[in-house]
Amino acid sequence: QEAKCAYVIMVMAVYWCTEVIPLAVTSLMPVVFFPLLGVQDSRTVCLQYLKETNMLFIGGLIVAIAVEQWNLHKRIALKVLLILGVKPAFLMLGFMGVTAFLSMWISNTATTAMMVPIVQAVLDQMDNAEQDLRMTEAASGQINAVIELEEKDTSDPTSVQVISNGQVPDDPTSSEEKEMKKRICKGMTLCICYAASIGGTATLTGTGPNLVLKGQINQLYPNNNDVVNFASWFGFAFPNMLLMLILAWLWLQCSFMGLNFKKSWGCRTEKTAKEKAAYNVLKAEMKKLGPISYAEFNIIVIFVLLVLLWFSRHPGFITGWASRLFPKGEKFVSDATVAVFIALLLFILPASKPKFMKWNQSSSDPEEAEEDLTKPFLSAPLLEWNAVQRKMPWSVVLLLGGGFALADASADSGLSAWLGQQMTTLGSVPPWAIAVIISFAIAVFTECTSNVATATLFLPIFSSLATSIKINPLYVMLPATLSASFAFMLPVATPPNAIVFSYGHIRVLDMVKSGIVMNIIGVFCVTLAINTWGRPLFDLDTFPTWANNT
Repeated sequence: QEAKCAYVIMVMAVYWCTEVIPLAVTSLMPVVFFPLLGVQDSRTVCLQYLKETNMLFIGGLIVAIAVEQWNLHKRIALKVLLILGVKPAFLMLGFMGVTAFLSMWISNTATTAMMVPIVQAVLDQMDNAEQDLRMTEAASGQINAVIELEEKDTSDPTSVQVISNGQVPDDPTSSEEKEMKKRICKGMTLCICYAASIGGTATLTGTGPNLVLKGQINQLYPNNNDVVNFASWFGFAFPNMLLMLILAWLWLQCSFMGLNFKKSWGCRTEKTAKEKAAYNVLKAEMKKLGPISYAEFNIIVIFVLLVLLWFSRHPGFITGWASRLFPKGEKFVSDATVAVFIALLLFILPASKPKFMKWNQSSSDPEEAEEDLTKPFLSAPLLEWNAVQRKMPWSVVLLLGGGFALADASADSGLSAWLGQQMTTLGSVPPWAIAVIISFAIAVFTECTSNVATATLFLPIFSSLATSIKINPLYVMLPATLSASFAFMLPVATPPNAIVFSYGHIRVLDMVKSGIVMNIIGVFCVTLAINTWGRPLFDLDTFPTWANNT
C-alpha cells in the first residue's frame, strides 16, 4: 500500500514539475489511480476535493472579484500613492506598500496586472518630462553659446567649429542619466512582483500555500483545536510580511537607485520636473475614477465586515462571537462560514440606491420621472455570477483538492508513518537548523514549480518528519509554507514575475541577482519569526497532544 501510494505521488510530482499536462488535470489523478491500485475507494478520494479550506478559498476570492469589478483596488492604490508623494524612494515604497496590501486580499496576479500599467504610465511621463526639460535647456544653451561666440575672436578654431556645426557639445553626464533611468525602471517594476509575492503571505486567503497548510493541518491532525485560523495566521505572518517588505525596499533602493539621499529620499524641498509629471499622472488617473460610487461604498462596508468577523470569530485571548452567539459555535462555525456568508451578500445587495432612498429627490422633469417609474425597485446586485465564473481560478480549487487527497491517502496507506520512521535520525539536528534547511530548499524548488504544488508535495513529508522527531509540526510547516511563496529569481517562477518581465525593462540576470538576496532576506525573516513571536503564538516549544497520532 505504501509503495503504491508513493508511486502515484512521484508520478504527480514529475507531472507538476514538468507541466506536461495542466496542473489542475494532474491534480485529478488520485481519483483514477488510488481506486485502481487499491489504495483508497473512489468515494473517499472524491470527498477530499471540496473541503472547508476550498470553501474558504472560494468565499474569499468572490469578495476579491467584487473589489476588482468596481475598481476599488485602483482607487485605494492611487490615493495612497498621492499621499506618500513622488520622491523616488517614497514612490517605490508607495508602490510596494499598496501592492502588498492589495495582495493580502485579492490574487497576486490580479494585483500585479493592475499595478504595473500604473507604474509604466508614471515612468513614461517622468521620461517625457525629462526630455522636454532637456530640449528646453539645450535650446537656451545653444542660443547663449552663439551669442557668446559672436563676442569672441573669430580666429578661435573651437568657436568656428561650434558656429559652423550649430551644435553644443554633448553633456558628459547624459550617458550616466540614461543608465540611471534604466536602473530606476528595473527597480520600480521589480518591486511590484516582489511586493505581490510578499503581501500574499500575510493573510490566510492571500495565496495558495497558506490554504494548503490549513487544509493539511486539519487533514493530518483533526483534533488540532483550530490552531491555524485567520486571526492566528495574521498575527504570525503580518509582522513577518512588514519586515520582509521593508528589507526588500531597502535592498531594491540600494541596488537600483543608490544611496543618494538628496535625489532619492527628497532632502530638498522643490519637486523636479519628473516628480511633478509623476504626480500629475496619478492625479489624472484618480480623476478618471470620479467620486466614490454607492457600489464602492457598499463593497468597503462588506469588506470591513468580513475582516472584523474573521478576526473576532476565535481570537484566542477572549471568547469569540461564534461561541457567544451560537451553541457549539466554536466547533461548528469556521472562517469558511464567514467567507461564504459575506459572498452571499454580494449577490443580494444592490449596486445602486434603491427607489425608496430616492423618493426625496423627485425630479422636476416629467420625462425623467416617467423613466424612473419604469426602472426596477432594486437594481442589479453588486456582483453577477457570470463575473465570478469568468474570474474564479478553478484550477487552484482542484490543486487544493488534489493535495488533500494525497495527504489523506498517505496517512491511510501508512506512507506517512513509514517516512516518519526513516527520518528519526534527524532528531540529533537542532530544530532551527532543520527549519533553515527546509526554507532554503523550498525557496529554490518553488522557482521551477507552482507554489501550491510545492506546498502540496512537501508539507505532508515535513509533517511526518516533525512527528517522528517529536517537535511541533508547525515549527517546520510554517517556514515551508512561507518559503513556497519566495519565487523571486525567475520570470517563470510565478505569474507576477512573468507579467513584470513582459514589459521589457529587466533581463533574467537582473531578476536572478536581485532574487538571490530576496530569498536570503525571506529565509532570515521566517527564521526570526518562528523563533521569536511565533513561539508563544503557536506554542512551538512543545510537542502538542493533537500531533500525537500513535
